[in-house]
Amino acid sequence: MAAAVAKIAVSAALYYMDRPYDYLIPNELAESAAVGVRVTVPFGRGNRSCEGIILALSENSDYKKLKSIISVLDETPLLSEEQIKMALFMRERFFCTVYDAIKAMLPAGLWFKEDGKRRINDKYIEMAKLSIPTEDAQRLADSKRRRSPQQANIIEMLCGFECLPSRELLRFTGASRQTLTALKKTEVVELYKKEVYRRPEIYTDEILPPPQLNAEQENAYEGISALTKDEKPHVALLFGVTGSGKTSVYIHLIREQLEKNRGALLLVPEISLTPQMIQTFSSHFGNTVAVLHSSLSAGERADEWKRIKRGQAKLIIGTRSAVFAPVKSLGIIIIDEEQEETYKSENTPRYDAIDIAKYRCIREHCLLLLGSATPNIVSRYKAETGVYSFFTLPNRFNNKELPNVQIIDMKRELRNGNGSNISRPLYEALKENIEHGEQSILFINRRGANKLISCGDCGYTYKCPNCSVPLTFHSSNNRLMCHYCGFSRPIDRECPQCGGILKRVGAGTQLVEDELRSLFPDIEILRMDTDTVAPVGSHEELFDKFKNENIPVMVGTQMVTKGLNFENVTLVGVISADQSLYISDYRAGERTFSLITQVVGRSGRGEKTGRAIIQTFTPENETIIQAAKQDYEAFYASEIQLRQLQNAPPFSDFLSITVTGPNEEQVVKACRDIRYMLENSTVGDKLKVLGPTPLSVVKVNNRYRYRVNISCCVNSQIRSVIAQILHECGTNKNFKGVSVFADADPAD
Repeated sequence: MAAAVAKIAVSAALYYMDRPYDYLIPNELAESAAVGVRVTVPFGRGNRSCEGIILALSENSDYKKLKSIISVLDETPLLSEEQIKMALFMRERFFCTVYDAIKAMLPAGLWFKEDGKRRINDKYIEMAKLSIPTEDAQRLADSKRRRSPQQANIIEMLCGFECLPSRELLRFTGASRQTLTALKKTEVVELYKKEVYRRPEIYTDEILPPPQLNAEQENAYEGISALTKDEKPHVALLFGVTGSGKTSVYIHLIREQLEKNRGALLLVPEISLTPQMIQTFSSHFGNTVAVLHSSLSAGERADEWKRIKRGQAKLIIGTRSAVFAPVKSLGIIIIDEEQEETYKSENTPRYDAIDIAKYRCIREHCLLLLGSATPNIVSRYKAETGVYSFFTLPNRFNNKELPNVQIIDMKRELRNGNGSNISRPLYEALKENIEHGEQSILFINRRGANKLISCGDCGYTYKCPNCSVPLTFHSSNNRLMCHYCGFSRPIDRECPQCGGILKRVGAGTQLVEDELRSLFPDIEILRMDTDTVAPVGSHEELFDKFKNENIPVMVGTQMVTKGLNFENVTLVGVISADQSLYISDYRAGERTFSLITQVVGRSGRGEKTGRAIIQTFTPENETIIQAAKQDYEAFYASEIQLRQLQNAPPFSDFLSITVTGPNEEQVVKACRDIRYMLENSTVGDKLKVLGPTPLSVVKVNNRYRYRVNISCCVNSQIRSVIAQILHECGTNKNFKGVSVFADADPAD
């Protein structure tokens, strides 16, 4: 008996009402209504038309009165049954709807507008080919040479090619469109449409052989390769100091999988890292490489996704969302710089790409390789306890020396009369580098000129009217801006409250750039932050300019700290090393150590020895000293003891339930009610509940944000209880006017 009922995930369903809804399949849609296709269905009391996706088919339903599917949107299934199972896994793990999970898995260009049309249509070009045998065509061209030379040119050119784009054919022959149409009418030439892919630019020159491995790399490669030959899923951690050649190991592992006709996924934490990665890997693997990240156009992302789904690309390089790429016969997933928090989504669905990668590896019996110079503390602990396999590259490639690092006490600089952000030793090092034609990178993790503007007389500061943060001064346009909601306003000449003199407090990339220009007026300086990348539209253009034009100094935010390889960079300066150290997050030390270690590792990657200067107001801080020494093992030993005392990951898991709303009192009350429900639940004795606590920025866009934090060992029973609480928050009138969501290991 044919299926008569479709079980559908509906886009309009909120989390508390999310479930498969039964719909009748009309006879005229019986053949096209398949698992994995999108449909339009009536939903709710008003029968509003909305999208859905078929999760399963059935011969009958437990419900008597069913609505019918209105239309089928896809000609063929967009998702496989395995991808639908992954969406169901995401619903349980990340507290999202099935449809939210599916939207995260698909590129935006494949979705539909409100009028039912695709956001991005497939791209086609007109092709021309001969409709008659080549010998007959050549004789015809000879006969037309005198009377119709343009027709003869077209026919003669097509004799040498199986087919050509009609636009190129007309351009090369100089013929008119009417001439080509005439040949079509006489059935000499056939015109047809051919789908073409919109593709990002990749390396297309001669394919290079795999790089030569040294003894350490060879040992790591052989050990990891042995895991890929096992039919069981595995997770391995590759810990290699900056410049140790992890990428070369990746290339050999990927080549091995591609030779077995298996696919490979390579994730990087930042879009800014993809250009160099794409150039490196496409030079070894050519057209089999596909790229997925948000800087591509919607058409490029949709077409790359189609190439992957059709099996035309076997190696996929991208950022977080590339973990969903529909790779066939997956053999290995590599996550580079696995410690980076950018692998965790801050928007619904709040998924962790590493968790998704683990799920895929379990389902497809393949290897997940985590690579880093500063591994996540949890990953390093799992490697130490045998949960992960562990491999190391303790030395730089070809035994190049790590940079010489100097710590500068900025309190001493102030006592010596230097109130700028460039210490005397850093100034001297920059001057020396410029004289020798070598390049330098300066890192400060804040964009803009000044953190805030304050009155020296009354203490007045400019604050965002929509968010609970001070406005940041941007010298490029002489305006104050909020980095959360985008609000901006011009700066006053004097304090608007008392008429006093306004003072600038704190530093950002713009201020450092201005100070450098005053110190070195004759050199070019490149600034790399969100404000400079957005107008250019690409990180790649700025990085290429820095490299090709040998610009002496680049100042940047986190964009310049990871994965970049500039052989002429021999000096790195960290402007404010303590900036991320003293915040209320158990990962503050880990993030600071990672940032400093990574950016210091950008120095001395060529033939010349590198050096680094770390500026700090707390030179005695243990984390900064360990980062200066590039001593991850010492940092890990002290940090894991601290985590155990805090009962923080890896010794427990953190979950949170966040409440947002326009009324602060109502938000706090909702948090208290949630805490009461948690403490009185069936798993209340297994939880340590804290809060309500405000987020570090309590108000954003006129919505207050409070959170209930949960420390526990997460299992399916605890997730079920939290799901029930979210359901209660969605249906109980006491929670009207607030939004509630749950998150695992929240970033804030």
